[in-house]
Amino acid sequence: MSRLAQLRETFSPSRMHRALMMGVKSLWMHRLRSLLTVLGIVFGVCSVIAMLAIGEGASYEAREQIRRLGSNNVIIRSVKPPEEQGASQSRSVAVEYGITYKDIDRIAATIPGIDLIVPSRLIRRNVWVGGNSVDCDIRGTLPSYLQVTTNRVGRGRFFTQTELDDKKNVCVIEESMANRLFPIDDPLGKTVRVDQDYFEVIGVMSREDAASGMPEGSLSPGASEGAPTTMYIPLTAARSRFGEILMKRSTGSFSVERVELHEAIVRITDQDSVIEANLVINEILQANHKNVDYETLVPLALLRQAEETKRIFNIVLGSVAAISLLVGGIGIMNIMLATVTERTREIGVRRALGAKRRDIVFQFLIETVLLSGAGGIIGVMMGLAIPLFISHFAQMTTIVRFWSPVLAFGISGLVGVVFGIYPAMRAADMDPVEALRHE
Repeated sequence: MSRLAQLRETFSPSRMHRALMMGVKSLWMHRLRSLLTVLGIVFGVCSVIAMLAIGEGASYEAREQIRRLGSNNVIIRSVKPPEEQGASQSRSVAVEYGITYKDIDRIAATIPGIDLIVPSRLIRRNVWVGGNSVDCDIRGTLPSYLQVTTNRVGRGRFFTQTELDDKKNVCVIEESMANRLFPIDDPLGKTVRVDQDYFEVIGVMSREDAASGMPEGSLSPGASEGAPTTMYIPLTAARSRFGEILMKRSTGSFSVERVELHEAIVRITDQDSVIEANLVINEILQANHKNVDYETLVPLALLRQAEETKRIFNIVLGSVAAISLLVGGIGIMNIMLATVTERTREIGVRRALGAKRRDIVFQFLIETVLLSGAGGIIGVMMGLAIPLFISHFAQMTTIVRFWSPVLAFGISGLVGVVFGIYPAMRAADMDPVEALRHE
């Protein structure tokens, strides 16, 4: 009989069905042992899917936070030099640091690929409406600020170039701020008080975008840190109403600082030129600043780094979870070796009745694949359910990619075959006469 004919005979539907039924019967006779063996595969597959989903979710959040800054942007921020941290405790001397309007002019004149530059100034103040107040950052900026960020106005509008030129006291507030200052009334058209000045509310930022314009901790140390909300006003009004001197009071002392601008977002036309533009910006600032009182942030570089970190993170998580599958495979091999020993006499009877070695190998492989396959299916279902529970109860983003359950189930099946070959070969290699004598 040719090799092809032998394979056709071994894998004929009737033989496969009979072997499958025998495998199911054998495993069902030892239900508890089979269940405990399957658990290793279940937890392995489940942990692979769940850990990859958690890793994908965390990586997605980090990448989205970076993307909100704009992949074509270079962000420049004022930073107070460490050597001047204690120098501003005097009442008569104002410590000067940070980026200036001249820096913006030099950058615009030097780099030809710039599409837009949006400077900003930040002032920490209490905003009042009657007896209600909110501690917030007042961001003085340009009307083009919305073009370089993901912030969007949900109701009303942003201020215009005319209002910027006329130094109008108009503002756009975030929705959380509007709910606290105007719990009942519509804030549009109403006024809010900052110190002795009143600003008309012309717009409200949408809830989704208000918190996503800048990531947590992104404010310049020279301005304010950890402000719960932000109010947007024209840069000219901020400069006219609040000046460039910042006074920060604390217990027993106060500091005096002079900062022209806290931040500037430079948008480059060609994304491929963003990294080079950042190098030129740093050279310009270095040539015109005695101290390193600035920092630059390139979201594109951070995004590429985050993508690489995500790849490494997934490899590490997948490797750790794959160890569980390896342990499960060892458990399957151990149980199947014990099964071969228990069924030695059965194997001898089958060989004496004409069963070939390949029939014995096929029979034991069927049982190992059934164990690993059942564990893989249960593990996939648990692996898909766990991320849903985590997202619901822990409020964490989890993402299950299509390939992760397929990969995990495929590995579980492969584990069953690999770790089942040795016990199956050992069973097939038994001498029929010796097997029949086994008690």
